[in-house]
Order: sequence, then structure tokens, then C-alpha cells
Amino acid sequence: MAPPATETKNAAGPLRRAAQYVRMSTDHQQYSTENQAQVIREYAERHGLEIIRTYADEGKSGLRLEGRDALKRLIADVEGGRADFTDVLVYDVSRWGRFQDADESAYYEYVCRRAEIAVHYCAEQFANDGSPVSTIVKGVKRAMAGEYSRELSVKVFAGQCRLIELGFRQGGPAGYGLRRMRVDQRGEPQDILERGQQKSLQTDRVVLVAGPDEEVATVNRIYHLFVEEGRTEGEIAAILNGERVLTDLGRPWTRASVHQVLTNEKYIGNNVYNRVSFKLKKRRVVNPAEMWVRADQAFEAIVPASLFYAVQGIIRERSRRYSDAEMLAHLKRLYDTHGFLSAIVIDEAEGGPSSGALRCRFGSLVRAYTLVGYTPATDFAYIEINRRLREMHPQIVARTVAEMERLGGSIARDAKTDLLTVNSELRVSLVIARCFARPSGSLRWTIRFDTGLAPDITVAVRMADGNREILDYYLLPAADMTASRLRLAPDNGISLDAYRFETLDYLFGIAERVPLREVA
Repeated sequence: MAPPATETKNAAGPLRRAAQYVRMSTDHQQYSTENQAQVIREYAERHGLEIIRTYADEGKSGLRLEGRDALKRLIADVEGGRADFTDVLVYDVSRWGRFQDADESAYYEYVCRRAEIAVHYCAEQFANDGSPVSTIVKGVKRAMAGEYSRELSVKVFAGQCRLIELGFRQGGPAGYGLRRMRVDQRGEPQDILERGQQKSLQTDRVVLVAGPDEEVATVNRIYHLFVEEGRTEGEIAAILNGERVLTDLGRPWTRASVHQVLTNEKYIGNNVYNRVSFKLKKRRVVNPAEMWVRADQAFEAIVPASLFYAVQGIIRERSRRYSDAEMLAHLKRLYDTHGFLSAIVIDEAEGGPSSGALRCRFGSLVRAYTLVGYTPATDFAYIEINRRLREMHPQIVARTVAEMERLGGSIARDAKTDLLTVNSELRVSLVIARCFARPSGSLRWTIRFDTGLAPDITVAVRMADGNREILDYYLLPAADMTASRLRLAPDNGISLDAYRFETLDYLFGIAERVPLREVA
């Protein structure tokens, strides 16, 4: 019910123009936006507002802005000055969003208010008039909206885990050789669900069953080719593709799709859940095995367990830790076979370490290539340049600190970021701008600002051609630099070259302490 305050219509003048924003969380809430719109319409009639535009996010979670295209458009229209309305009408605080950070919800409202566009929560029992009471209630409501999502996430996860332990399938396609069957609340089979279909009754459940005979036979053939004939995943994929056998998605087989069939426990009837978490729309996390939720022998197996575990043993042995000599011997064999090396060649080869493992062990692929006598046609000199510049940076910082301290300055250096605080007043960040030579021969530099450190001055050390010597310095005050990066040519005009210096003497002068008698 809308608040009883300000019930009078603005009959004396024209109606104020307003936009409404409605949102529903899932596609199953088919009447939700209609119910919201009805309450909003009644509110608008009582308050002299005319709804001229609707922004609707249907089937969208309120946990974050990503995916909510309508709210993004509303904010963009407001910030871009394209909003031809003076008010925004929302059903309640939770429809605006269930952001886990309540300040994010407040920020989007502030964007509207900054553009002199009022936001009304039509079903709330308070007027959003900026009063202390309104501010407090909104803060509580926003926190409650976020907490509701957190509590619901815990309850839903617990329910899903319980269903997994009872042997029911939770989401996702069945996979090649299997099918999803709908069962009723008594466990009686009903029908097979096709890809994309969902159960219609909340009390129904889904289990996995064997698919068509030819698919089951192909799955077992994959296992036998791997164990008995010693075929690799890539070779098995080539065999199936040569016979025009397609995956359950109607696509050709790949090394990865064969590997998935060989390693998924569902083929021996095990129901495994929570291998990957994506709670509250936050970062996707791969969970350790002890966090998995499982029910063994929940479904009828289509692959013998002994065959499945034989495959796992082979895969574990294949991924054992290699010695340096073994890794280089494998790399040399690939070089002799192909005549060249690349990350793709290494990763597609069976029975050896990945390109990532080689990079981690030897510092870089280029160094590993060198150890087996391969010189890439591509010029990798930039790798050596980057290494040299990384080594140079702490040396420049140390020299700068030493000179400032010699002049009597007090310098605090952050060990993690190398940010310098001069005389407890000025924050200075030093960055190195590498010299790039274009095909035409012209030189260019890119300065990237450490905006996260919020320095008062960025000292850009500009390298000369060849990146062995320092060319000059740019002392760039944050107040005049609004972009995250700056591109320079040899000459840049007075607007930028006014900050250019041959030495750091000007910076050192900032730190110098002059005796009071000398100043007088």
C-alpha cells in the first residue's frame, strides 16, 4: 500500500513527467511486473505524475548491475542529459536492487538526485523526501534487501545439497550418453526431458538415466580406446569425427569433450555437486574435493566402475611432475617433429607438460625454446626489454629517495607499491615509459598512471630509443591528468611539454628543507 502522505493531485498545473522502473527476478514471476506497474500507476495518479516511459528488467537478479540493461539505460539517460522526465517511480527499495553493498544502491539513486530527478518508492510506508527518518529507513531497507539474498542463498544451497544426497539431478544438461528423466514425488518415472525443457511441477524431481543404445555404446568405446588401445583424447576425437559421430550438442568431438566423458563420475552413477561455486553473482570459484557434495551410485551406471577408475589412474600418472630433463626432452621431440614450437603445438601434444608448466618451470617459453636449440622467427626482444625495465624501476626509486633525503627531505616509501610520501605532504609515484618504434621509424611512449594509489604527482621516466638510457622526465600533477594513460610523441606541445624536465632536480627541490634564517 502506498504512503498516505501528499495524497492531493496537482490539479492546478500540468502533470509532471515520470518514468517507471520495474524488475522481476525470474522468468517464472510472469505477473510480478504487472503487479508492480499497477501500484506505481495508482501512486502516480495520486501524486500528479504522468508515466511516459517504462524501464523493465524481466528475469534479472537484483544482486548487481551487470545484466540489468534497463537500469543501465535509465542511469545512462540520466547522466547523459537525455532524461525527459523529472521523477523515477519504483515499486519498493528491493526492486531497485538487492545489492550486497548497500552503498551501491544508494549511489544509483544519488545519480538521479544529482540530475534533479526524484526517486519514489511507491509501495513503501515512508516518503523519500531526504529527511533523516527517510535516510535511516532506506539504509535499513537496503541492508535488509541484501541480507534477504544472502539468507535465501544459504537456504537454497542447503536444499540443493539435500536433493543431491537423495540422488536427484540439480540443473545442467545430462551429457552425451545420458538423459534427464522427470519423476513424481513418489519417485515414479514420468517422461524424458528434452534439452531446454524443465519440469512443470515443483514436487517433481529429475534423475539421470541411460540414453540411446548407440550413445551408450560410443561412451564405452571411448573408455576402451583409451585404456585398451592406449589412444589419447585427441586421437579418439579424430576417430569419432572421421565416423561423423557428433556430440550431444551436435558438434564435432574435441580433445576437451572426450576428456570430459572420461573424467565425469556421472557415467558410473555418482551424483556430484558444488565442484564450482558462483554464489551471489560473485567470483566463480573452483572448490576442493572435500567441499563437493556427492551421492554414490545414485543413478544406473553406463560404464563399469573398474574401467572408469582405470582411466583415472592413467590420467593421474600422465599428469605427474616431470623433471627438467624430461620436460626439455619432450620439447626437443616436438621441435624435431614439427620443425618449430609454439604454445598451441605444446598444448595439443599428448603425454607431456603444458605450455604453462614449461613457462612456470623455466621462466618463459622463449627460455625453454633456447634450451632445446629453437630460435623463434618472431622477435621476442621486448621480453628482455621488459625484464630490464622491471629491474631498473627499484633502482630509480632508490636513487630518488636517497637524493631527497640528502637534501633534508623526509621520505616514506611503501614497500609494496613504491609510492613515496615526501615530507608527510606529497605523494609521488614513479613509472617507466618504454620507447616504442613504429614501422615508420617514429617513436612513441605510453604513460600508465597508478590511479589506484592516488598520487599527487606521477614522475614518468621516459626511456630513449633502445630502452637502455633515460631520455627525460615528465612531472605530471594529478590535478591536470584525468585519463588513466597518456600517449606521448617526441614533441607534444606546450600543454604537455611544460611538465618535461631533463633531470629530477625540480622534484628534488620540493623535498629540500631551507633554514629559516636563509628564507628571511
